[in-house]
Amino acid sequence: MSVAVAHQITTTSRVALREAAREAVFRETDLAVIHVAESLDGDVTDAFQAGVSDEIERALGSTDLGDLQWTLHLAPGGPDIARIVLQMATKVDAEVLVIGGRRRTPVGKALLGSVAQRIILGAPCPVLVVMPDA
Repeated sequence: MSVAVAHQITTTSRVALREAAREAVFRETDLAVIHVAESLDGDVTDAFQAGVSDEIERALGSTDLGDLQWTLHLAPGGPDIARIVLQMATKVDAEVLVIGGRRRTPVGKALLGSVAQRIILGAPCPVLVVMPDA
C-alpha cells in the first residue's frame, strides 16, 4: 500500500505533495505521485516525465523527509479527470489519497461541478483534501 497524491504543477498541488510526503513518512510507506497530463505523445513522454520529476524534486527538497521513496505515475488526460485519478489510485493500491482543494463560489459549484468532489465521493480509500494558505 502507498500514499497517493493527485499532482499538477500548481501552488495548491505543491502543498498537497508536501502533505502527502509527510503522510507517507508517518505511515512508513512510499509515495505514489499521480500526474494526469492533457496529452501524452510517445515522442515527448520521456521529456515530460523528466520535467515533472524535476518539479517534484524541487517541491520535496525543502522538507525533511528522510529516505522517502516516491514514484511518478503519468496518465493521459481526458474528459473525466476524476475517473482517471480514481483508477490510478486503485492501481497503486493507495491507502489514502491526497488532493489539493480550492475555494469556489456557490454558483461555481452548482454550474461547473467539482473534480475534487467526484474524487471524494468515488474514492476507494480515505481522501485528505489540502487547502492552500489563504
